[in-house]
Amino acid sequence: METLLSGFQAEIGSISADIKVLQEKSMDMGLKLKNRKVAESKLAKFVEEIIVPPRMIDIIVDEEVNDEYLRTLKILSKKLVVVEVDPMIKNSKALKDVQPELEKLRQKAVSKVFDFIVQKLHALRKPKTNIQILQQSVLLKYKYVISFLKDHSKEVYLEVRTAYIDTMNKVLSAHFRAYIQALEKLQLDIATSSDLIGVEARSSGLFLRGREPLKNRSAVFALGDRIKILKEVDEPALIPHIAEASSIKYPYEVLFRSLHKLLMDTASSEYNFCDEFFGEQSMFYEIFAGPFAVIDEYFNSILPNSYDAIGLMLMILIIHQHQLIMSRRRIPCLDSYLDKVNIALWPRFKMVFDMHLSSLRNANVKTLWEDDVHPHYVMRRYVEFTASLIHLNVEYGDGQLDLNLERLRMAIDDLLIKLAKAFTKAKSQTVFLINNYDMTISVLKEAGPEGGKILVHFEDLLKSNTALFVEELLAEHFSSLIKFVKTRGSEDLSSNSDRPITVAEVEPLVKDFASRWKAAIELMHKDVITSFSNFLCGMEILRAALTQLLLYYTRLTDCIKRIVGGSALNKDLVSISSIMYEIRKYSRTF
Repeated sequence: METLLSGFQAEIGSISADIKVLQEKSMDMGLKLKNRKVAESKLAKFVEEIIVPPRMIDIIVDEEVNDEYLRTLKILSKKLVVVEVDPMIKNSKALKDVQPELEKLRQKAVSKVFDFIVQKLHALRKPKTNIQILQQSVLLKYKYVISFLKDHSKEVYLEVRTAYIDTMNKVLSAHFRAYIQALEKLQLDIATSSDLIGVEARSSGLFLRGREPLKNRSAVFALGDRIKILKEVDEPALIPHIAEASSIKYPYEVLFRSLHKLLMDTASSEYNFCDEFFGEQSMFYEIFAGPFAVIDEYFNSILPNSYDAIGLMLMILIIHQHQLIMSRRRIPCLDSYLDKVNIALWPRFKMVFDMHLSSLRNANVKTLWEDDVHPHYVMRRYVEFTASLIHLNVEYGDGQLDLNLERLRMAIDDLLIKLAKAFTKAKSQTVFLINNYDMTISVLKEAGPEGGKILVHFEDLLKSNTALFVEELLAEHFSSLIKFVKTRGSEDLSSNSDRPITVAEVEPLVKDFASRWKAAIELMHKDVITSFSNFLCGMEILRAALTQLLLYYTRLTDCIKRIVGGSALNKDLVSISSIMYEIRKYSRTF
């Protein structure tokens, strides 16, 4: 048994040694397999990256540039990059065979896509081409071509870039030049250098200005419908041939808005395209150097001949709105241009405004004066002009403009007083001032609630002149009554005063009043009706005059009650209720 077991043990020992040998062999084979797999994957990758398949050569050399071509171009680009950066490929002998082929393919691809892009750029130059559609639907599809040129042929990329800039500069410059020429035919001239607030109406030569209808003259000072343009700031630009066919002419600010709307849309589209297609936003400024120059030339020829202050203010507001639109679009490409236009508009506006101001300061009172107490045309021009600018400044809030309007207001105040003094009668002077102040207040109120300080100023002037007129009107009819009430009516009537009031002193006043008070009120009524152009204002003044008369008469009756023997006059006194009845009668007429 022992011998048998020993034999088993020896056999097991030899099997164990065999197993160990097999295990070592297995591990060795596993390692070899792993190494071969790694080598194979590296070799496969190496072969794949370095090999140039015949199909690829066919596509690059012979095929048209299309989607498949672009896919192949990406593969070629990858091979060209790998050859440069992978150290294993760089040091391999195989590269020597492949590199000349790759270089030939690169050159072929570069020349082919260059011709392709240049041909597409030529399409942009064709008349009546919709540039934006061509850019979006054709060029952007091939934007990989530009990345390929950037990576593998910098000088050809720069050539394409220069060709694009040159093409777009010329195309857009011609586009804007043609648009401006079409707009010029639609322009309606509003004001010339002689259309100023303080210029005599007869001298501005209405007969010499046959080229435009008279109604445009009011647009020099009144805003009217022109404010609508601020609600249409972002509307599509005018299409000149349609506008020309309907033979409508437009004030310059309408054309200005249209041109700048076209500029904003074209610039936004071009800026985004440069960013997306070339990956360069800075190209925009090189492309737009031409269009900016064309627009500047036009603007610089128009601006020195613009004497339309309201039009200029509207343009300032339009530019302000356009700046807001561009910032909402988050496109900064027009920032400096719009700032430049704004900086050019303000001094021109100030210059035209100062011309209006000096026309009032240097106005010739003799030629402006007319023997008519109704509102003067200079005052109407002033208030329409002021109301327009106040209304426009609400949104913009320029403090400098408020100061300038204050200067204008002081100038018109001086001129109006000079015109009033040209009337010989004091009453006519007051009526003239009241009519003008009343008209000014109603126009300012119509324009909106923004009259502010200027409105308050004219309301105060109207009040003080109304009080003056009431006194002058009553003095015409009841001078002795008023004189008595003012001088003696407030005296102390006790017997120890120096000169007590007697019945004899008061009796003629009472009898005179009783005999003609109704007729006098009727005359006052007629006087007011003919003097004041605004019926409501006239009636207010009449009511104020009658109320004042009632006060004077009440003071007279109070005085009579305190005179010794005054009761003897009671039969001649007109009762207060009778006067009140008359006042009510006139109050009911409006």
